[in-house]
Amino acid sequence: MWLTCSTVGRKVVMAVSGAVLVLFVTFHCCMNAIAICWPAAYNTLCEFLGANWYALVASVFLALFIVLHIVYACWLTLQNRKARGPVGYAISKKPKTVEWTSKNMLVLGIVVLGFLVVHLIQFWAKMQLQEIRGVHDVLPPAAGTLFLQEAFQTNWTLIVYGIGFAALWLHLNHGIWSMFQSVGWDNTVWIARFKKLALGWSTFIFLVFMAEGIVFTVKAHEGYFKKDPVLREQYKDMLVPMFEKDFGPDAAQLGIPSVGALSYDDFGLLVENFHEALQQLPESLEDPRVKMQLATLPTPQQKEQFLKALDRQIQGKKNLEHTKALLDYLNGVEPESESQILTPQPPVFEEQIEFEEAFAAPEDFNNEGYEDTTNQ
Repeated sequence: MWLTCSTVGRKVVMAVSGAVLVLFVTFHCCMNAIAICWPAAYNTLCEFLGANWYALVASVFLALFIVLHIVYACWLTLQNRKARGPVGYAISKKPKTVEWTSKNMLVLGIVVLGFLVVHLIQFWAKMQLQEIRGVHDVLPPAAGTLFLQEAFQTNWTLIVYGIGFAALWLHLNHGIWSMFQSVGWDNTVWIARFKKLALGWSTFIFLVFMAEGIVFTVKAHEGYFKKDPVLREQYKDMLVPMFEKDFGPDAAQLGIPSVGALSYDDFGLLVENFHEALQQLPESLEDPRVKMQLATLPTPQQKEQFLKALDRQIQGKKNLEHTKALLDYLNGVEPESESQILTPQPPVFEEQIEFEEAFAAPEDFNNEGYEDTTNQ
């Protein structure tokens, strides 16, 4: 095939894949700038992209172009070195800047690739990948500003990103104009214009990326992304749907028909109250207290209905733990120690009546259903 069997074809693949990556880097650069001017809109954009089908399709194609670019870059480099032999060509004169970047494009590409891996670990793996896997972590995948907080609150992040941005600038400065040369637009007039275009384009991307890194670092050290009132309301709105799904009817009984209408502080207080109220629940259906209560129920139907109701409450309690963990993170509350998490101490019941009051089975059973009174 021409695209693989000839040098010109391979250069065309390099040019096309490089053009796609340049456009993506430009888009990514402008998208991140939104987090400076309008952080809440940045989170909305992160939620829009997320693990939706169009974003996943774009991610697959982007990964394909990255792989193609890397493979063909290594292929052409090895081919050129083999053609030159151990001595190489005798070149009389060549601009020093072009000579350095052209001879070190592979090295610059490796540095950019290493930077990309760090960036993917800090963001993509914790956002889109977690959403794909359906993993519930403390930070919601759509809360992009909180991942900026986590990444840039460490001092080394800006240093690593600065090195990556510098390597990207040099790589793009040569790569943008050389991809036009690869497809045959290499006459004296246009190649000079393309070099100016490459310099301006790559410099713009470098300066914007560096400005973003500096601003994000300053704001992260100030805790801006955790404390800003507008962002806090947005984080609260991300938590409300799950809370209403599990505890909406219970909140309505307390005179709160719409949890979403609560302020951030009031919502946090509501979550704290529900969290304290659910501490008496067992961690799982295998808890000995559950078996004790099942033994008091006379029929299999009552046992099954009781287990279903209890399982919903336990799942709701787990979801509430994630909600409380995020609120504690935003409020600067230290999480429980590992020993406390791994070895929770169950409540001690001195008398059987205390157990029955704290953890009673539903009372009203019938053939069509039951009334769940365990939260009342």
